[in-house]
Amino acid sequence: MSPLAVFFFFFFNLSLASNTIYNVQNYGAKSNGKTDSSKAFLSAWGSACASTSASTIYVPRGIYLIRKAYFNGQTCKRNAITIRIDGTLLAPSDYNVIGNDGNWITFENVNRVSIYGGIFDGQGASLWTCKNSKNTCPEGTTALAFYNSNNIVMNGVTVQNSQMFHILVDGCNNAKLQGVKVLASGNSPNTDGIHVQSSSGVSIMNSNIGTGDDCISIGPGNSNLWIEGIACGPGHGISIGSLGWASKEQGVQNVTVKTVTFTGTQNGVRVKTWARPSSGFVRHVLFQHIVMSNVQNPIIIDQNYCPNHESCPHQGSGVKISDVTYQDIHGTSATEVAVKLNCSKTNPCSGITLDNVNLSYKNGRAEASCVNAAGRASGFKELTSCL
Repeated sequence: MSPLAVFFFFFFNLSLASNTIYNVQNYGAKSNGKTDSSKAFLSAWGSACASTSASTIYVPRGIYLIRKAYFNGQTCKRNAITIRIDGTLLAPSDYNVIGNDGNWITFENVNRVSIYGGIFDGQGASLWTCKNSKNTCPEGTTALAFYNSNNIVMNGVTVQNSQMFHILVDGCNNAKLQGVKVLASGNSPNTDGIHVQSSSGVSIMNSNIGTGDDCISIGPGNSNLWIEGIACGPGHGISIGSLGWASKEQGVQNVTVKTVTFTGTQNGVRVKTWARPSSGFVRHVLFQHIVMSNVQNPIIIDQNYCPNHESCPHQGSGVKISDVTYQDIHGTSATEVAVKLNCSKTNPCSGITLDNVNLSYKNGRAEASCVNAAGRASGFKELTSCL
């Protein structure tokens, strides 16, 4: 054996020896989909958290009922914990069990936690039915939430049928979500695929998302977000907002959304703010290399956002939108007005760029509507410019 081969053999085995594996079944987890395995998962986390070596929590094939789980990393002796899931984690089928708990599975104050594979099934369909019937129902829970955490990795994870948001990233730095699948019915209310707020350095790449709400929603206080290689549909598109409900609110800046396909969605790329005073802002945003297929509102800025048109503020939005570029966006609109820039009457949009936007409607030319928006347009083929 060559010296180089000896080195790699030694290094590989040393890596295995220094990585302790905690199998949830050894802590009492049952893969029958009926026995609550929450305590077993938390016990495995406790052991990994107390370890001074790199740790892996392993979830074998099978279905594991989890009533609720909260993983706190504040006291962990070593930061790096890997969670490898070959099975399915299942929420309670009765939505009343966790319907008012906020979150189903929560990670907080963790650093360098990586989740590979697995299915998180929120079993939210019965709650959707309750809400769509206008009955009195719980608000619902988010399936998988990360709070105040750093250097997070999610790879090859599927989150489906959540009662509300599927994935939440809140107050985090350097989170990488790749190869994620989010699956929910197109009529499932408030089931955003991935919601990010108060975070920096988040990337979402090469993922497929279909929900009854925004595929990806970007809340206040975000910076340096990179979204690329997304297939969105059904759903309400990729949205910055809603913003501006609070009078003092952090802004959103340095966002890139590129190489995205929207299929049959309500919106494509959207910025939405409430029409009321606010210190918030949106700036330095790039939407690039995007394909629209039968999208109702391919490009939209709505600074008079008011869902259901109930108790609308009817004031000028204080959120300042500037330096937003739409580049190389083409495909088909399901409505005649494919570009709707409805900006604030008290704080008009500035620095809006429409470059090589080519959208059609019923094999003809799509239209654009701009209110209180300033910028430039170039490279149009079928779309009438309004800037």
